[in-house]
Amino acid sequence: MTTTTISSLDKQELVAQIRWQTARANRNNVTRTQAYLDFYREHPEIHWALLAHLVSRNGGWNMTDLKGEWLPAIMDAQEIKPFFWLLERSNWLIFHDAYPQLLLYAQMKQRQEDLSALLKPLGVSVFMHSYWQEFLASRESSRLTRALIVNEQQYIEQRVVHKPLATNRVFSTYVFFTQSLFSLNQILFPYKAHPTDKRLNIVGLNVQHFSELTQRIAIGKTLYRLLFDDPYRLDKIVTFCTRIPHTGSRADYWPHLFTPRQLPQAKAKTGYELRLKGDNLISGKPKLYSPALQTAWADVEHAPADGVDWFRDEKWRLEVEKQAELPLIDTDAYIRALHWTEYGVKLVTAIT
Repeated sequence: MTTTTISSLDKQELVAQIRWQTARANRNNVTRTQAYLDFYREHPEIHWALLAHLVSRNGGWNMTDLKGEWLPAIMDAQEIKPFFWLLERSNWLIFHDAYPQLLLYAQMKQRQEDLSALLKPLGVSVFMHSYWQEFLASRESSRLTRALIVNEQQYIEQRVVHKPLATNRVFSTYVFFTQSLFSLNQILFPYKAHPTDKRLNIVGLNVQHFSELTQRIAIGKTLYRLLFDDPYRLDKIVTFCTRIPHTGSRADYWPHLFTPRQLPQAKAKTGYELRLKGDNLISGKPKLYSPALQTAWADVEHAPADGVDWFRDEKWRLEVEKQAELPLIDTDAYIRALHWTEYGVKLVTAIT
């Protein structure tokens, strides 16, 4: 690519256009998730965009779980709101920071010019500048992806994770501990392993110690390897992403267990009644309620992100080079987790 010859006025207009496009797509979890996928389909060399799409899908499922079948049975409304804030604010901030980088890359690709100098007026950390310049020269996707993983987790570290609302009303609560105990915190990649399969398979991992920065980075790196190490599985995951629009409901991937429609149910005298048998429902039992995002949550008006650059220590460049491999889960492990969750909900509702 040639060094940019873009005029000062054109720079201002391009930055304004990118900010406008970002704000328009950053309306809610569904619009963000779709924007990541649309970008990846046009620019598949940017691996991070597909990873972000899938993690954002899971963020949407976690958001609607807060209004779904199980969590409202063990949480009251005042407990639910901080959890939603954590998910929504993180989702919004990462998109706010990362999507302008993607849009700027698309412009560089189209114009065949190095416009990386515009990362600064877009508010992107100086940490990312060299990685984008390296990528323009090498087209080495994995290094750029790992750098983006580190950058985006750093971006939410002070802005979300260390905020009093997160530390005092999410991470230190009994409900947060209970979610981990019941394996409610997972990132799942659904895919059809074989054309004859009637149901989608699951691969992913349990999310533990979310409040720890290096653990979140390790989660991102592990998910990246999981996503791109197997070309056949990658193709099947992309097929799921492109064929099944993201609604926020878990019925998107397992409609035999979940439904976005809230069905009237008789209240059991003994609390929650078990419904799962293996990977199916007990005969005659209703599906588990998993609402669409637009049903569960209204769009949020976010406070502007501050312009403070997180990058202060060169040690984080070493973090980009490190590999990570956390334990994975498969379909069987996910089914077991659902059963543990259901038993946990039954236990909690029986004693409260």
